[in-house]
Amino acid sequence: MTVQLGKVAWDHPPTAAAYKRLALRRTVWLGAMLAPAVIAGVCTWSGLLLQARGVLTSAAILTIPFLPLVVFAQMFRRRVATVLQAYPWRELQGRHVPQSPSLIAVRFTDECTATFRMFPFPIQLTTAQDDDGPRLWFAGDPRYGGVASTMGGQNLVRLLPDNTPRGAWTEADGDDGLARRAGLVRSNGKGTWT
Repeated sequence: MTVQLGKVAWDHPPTAAAYKRLALRRTVWLGAMLAPAVIAGVCTWSGLLLQARGVLTSAAILTIPFLPLVVFAQMFRRRVATVLQAYPWRELQGRHVPQSPSLIAVRFTDECTATFRMFPFPIQLTTAQDDDGPRLWFAGDPRYGGVASTMGGQNLVRLLPDNTPRGAWTEADGDDGLARRAGLVRSNGKGTWT
């Protein structure tokens, strides 16, 4: 049984606040990754070439492996807001897949459970339990993914389908027009992977 919570997820004040924290956190991460390049530029401009080279070398070793992921996360954080402004929260049963911390199985009906990949950074979603098992909040289309959160809308993470067979879903399971407007599916009918 799924419980719908409100008109759209964005109307839930803790969810909007959680998105603002997410946007701030990702901006700070990006700033921290780019700060050594700015420092090296200032050192070069000031004539401290040796110090600039040391800062750039240290920064390259520490940040280059993570910089693409942080830039990617910052660029596509807006899609989280778009999904939250288009879909309501639904309380669903979910469980983390033991073999991979970035996978979560969400049960939509008694017959249908979909596996999603948390992107870009996995978090622990299912902490609260009731008689049916661990619960989470989901906003989105079960065919194309969406956004999930711990109960209460505090921790947001983007969910992408992970090898869910396309034929397992019917048109009644979602609205393609709404999924397109929310950025979950492209105009050619394929889901987005960001």
